[in-house]
Amino acid sequence: MLLLKIVLSFMKITLLAFGGAYAAIPLVENEVVQVQGWMTVAEFANLIAIDELTPGPIIINCATFVGMHVAGVPGAIAATLGVVLPAGTLAMILLMLYRKYKEMPFLNIAFNALFGSRTVDLSNTNYLAVVLIPIAFFLLRKYKPNPLYIMLGCGAINLAFYLIAG
Repeated sequence: MLLLKIVLSFMKITLLAFGGAYAAIPLVENEVVQVQGWMTVAEFANLIAIDELTPGPIIINCATFVGMHVAGVPGAIAATLGVVLPAGTLAMILLMLYRKYKEMPFLNIAFNALFGSRTVDLSNTNYLAVVLIPIAFFLLRKYKPNPLYIMLGCGAINLAFYLIAG
């Protein structure tokens, strides 16, 4: 039961953490110290100090150290799985969806808009489109304007950017 609680706690942290591993540290501290009571504030501070010295992703190291502190090696494995499972599961779902729908014209257009070709390569990524697309979706969902205005606005920003950038 303790191992399941460890896995679920770190899955919750991973699903709620936005902004990278350093943004997740307060969430880990709250869960580990305040909610579960697995560590004291001093123990958690020592854990973060050790974590900073250890190579590798900080959130995975942090989870592994907490799991080890709480339940030994099985706890370390459970906590690491709790951190990795949400992102790994999402990546697998997206991969399966891509494989299933990769021939759809809309998906090809979206990839061409974002990456300039069907090959995903950061060197030919249209970063302006990567920024504008989520903003456009947000504006459409939140304020429900006429989509034509959003398309014209994005087109004007794109044109201005390329005229200025040359």
